[in-house]
Amino acid sequence: MNRDQIRGASRHLKGRAQTAIGGLAGDPARRVRGAVNQVAGGAQYAYGRARDRAEDLAEDGRHLAHEARERADHLIDDGRHYAEEARRRVKTQGRRAIRYADANRTTTLLAFVGAAFALGWLARSPRH
Repeated sequence: MNRDQIRGASRHLKGRAQTAIGGLAGDPARRVRGAVNQVAGGAQYAYGRARDRAEDLAEDGRHLAHEARERADHLIDDGRHYAEEARRRVKTQGRRAIRYADANRTTTLLAFVGAAFALGWLARSPRH
């Protein structure tokens, strides 16, 4: 509860008392002042509640932004880790492929020729 809520509630209560006393005493001016204080106190109390809620929402927003930033940092770190792991695996597999191609030149050449033939056959235009 903030200062505006406390002041608004007390002004509202003061206005109710003024209205009641004005009604008992037959004083219309006091009743009007009481009604004005009731309305003003209610408005100030509502403003205090709205301000309190806005502050809560702002704090929630700051918390959510902080949480999102932390999650993004973790995702970036994970992405770096996976990229480094993929780079390492590609490098290792590339070296293995080169060693295999060097050790099996005839098989490698036949595999390339077969792949080129298959690609050429698939890329040819259909004849009707």
